Amino acid sequence: MFLKGRYKHLKRYRQIARVLFKYGFSEIADRLGLPSRLRLGRRQRRAEEEVRKVSYPVRFRMALEELGPTFIKLGQVLSMRSFLIPPELASELSKLQDEVAPAPFEEIRRVVEGELGGPISSFFSDFSDEPIGSASLAQAHPALTRDGEDVVVKVQRPGVEEIVKVDLEILMDIAKLAERYIPESGRYDPTGVVRELAKTTRRELNFRNEARNVEIFSRNFSGFDGVYIPRVYWDLSSTKVLTLEKIKGIKISDLEAIRASGIDPKDLAITGARAVLKQIFEDGFFHADPHPGNLFVLEGGVIAPVDFGMVGRLDERMKEELADVAFYIVQKDVDGIVRTLIRLGTLPEDADVRSFGADVADLVDRYYGLSLGRVDVKEVLQEGYELVRRYKLRVQPSWMLLGRALGTYEEVGRMLHPDFDLLTMARPYVRKLVRERFGIKRGLRELVGMADDLRKLARVLPYDLERTLGKAARGELGVELRHMGLERFIDELDKASNRLAFALVVAALIVGSALVLQLNRGPFLFGYPAFGVLGFLFAGILGIWLLIAILRSGRM
Repeated sequence: MFLKGRYKHLKRYRQIARVLFKYGFSEIADRLGLPSRLRLGRRQRRAEEEVRKVSYPVRFRMALEELGPTFIKLGQVLSMRSFLIPPELASELSKLQDEVAPAPFEEIRRVVEGELGGPISSFFSDFSDEPIGSASLAQAHPALTRDGEDVVVKVQRPGVEEIVKVDLEILMDIAKLAERYIPESGRYDPTGVVRELAKTTRRELNFRNEARNVEIFSRNFSGFDGVYIPRVYWDLSSTKVLTLEKIKGIKISDLEAIRASGIDPKDLAITGARAVLKQIFEDGFFHADPHPGNLFVLEGGVIAPVDFGMVGRLDERMKEELADVAFYIVQKDVDGIVRTLIRLGTLPEDADVRSFGADVADLVDRYYGLSLGRVDVKEVLQEGYELVRRYKLRVQPSWMLLGRALGTYEEVGRMLHPDFDLLTMARPYVRKLVRERFGIKRGLRELVGMADDLRKLARVLPYDLERTLGKAARGELGVELRHMGLERFIDELDKASNRLAFALVVAALIVGSALVLQLNRGPFLFGYPAFGVLGFLFAGILGIWLLIAILRSGRM
């Protein structure tokens, strides 16, 4: 089947195709073969005149917003891949607003009572029917527990899980069609983007994941002054309901209120930087959406982050990779940087390694030796993204989240203090990471690991070699060849042959009916041989049917 679940979700497929046409993306829809696959007529494929006057990044954002929650999340994922998509498109997608009209409170009540197992009054002494925030996946309501504690209850919107499930299936189908029929889309890794979207969205739909994230942050910052993590009310939470302690503080972007409360914004910037560097270099677990709306300031200059749905993780191997790159940058060893990137598999096999090395050297030369206070992290990241885009480097999602988070952290820090310098504060953490990476203990650990790997290899290699040689001797070894891009040609050829056969049948009916009329033998209908009249009538119906099918396909 050319579209997984095509018949099951045909209405949604057609809606998506119409939105693409509406916002002027007919070329994409045509190349994917959607009009013929979904039997869309010409009227359904017209772009609105007013929309055509708008730039394509704005039109793309508008299309995603109209298509709903899953597509809004897709835009947010793409905006974090600013090294893959054009900068103007990434900038526009970053404006995507995941804010929608709230669901009726009665529907929210049913979700809460169904998840917690009883009437709201059994769990909360007060539950506001007016949300303080409403997004496409969930909305948040202030409430009061039976013990009189202020909380915020995040409730999943009714039916959103099924909507997301259907959209993810359709998006994967479209991504596969794009890779098959639009070769240049391969640089954007459509199926990879959809897999990442599916992973993050499904994780967001299970609120227990966010609750666990909060608990991890709470443990990591248990002995850290200056950061407060809200409490999770596990007995009032489930997969679709999350109850957290309500944070009563000042938004970190409200500098006037911060100064009025006697807090120095510069101290806040330093506290925030320490917290960020601890998350990255020590914990390997960081808040990946640190925009000002998710950061509050409490009494005494304590920072309280909220919304823990999007987090990033750096395992030990990734920390080692970070240490390798940092070490070679400090040594100004461009060859070392390039070798590391090749070893990580980020550089395509057909890439021009010499040109890539020259561009890396140019980037290092421009910033090497500058005082860290004169280096703009976001500017360096943008230049790095340009290299990734130019050489089609493959970057892991965690590195993308880290780059986005670092850029946002620095923006917040400089908003609090214009001379804020995240890189200067990061220097001792990087040195420590490099020391650990090249320390004697780490070297001994790696030698033991290599010895164990060699032992395992020595045990399985003879058996694997024997199997391979045995298959070769029996003539069972073979080479599999896969054709790319022929499916659409075969599909179109099949359609053309079917139409040709259909036309031959119509022609045969016409010729046969004419011969019957010439014989002038009964039975008669309206004074003419009945079989001849019926044959012409049937041929006319089939001919009109064939003509309509050709017109609807848009290929006359």
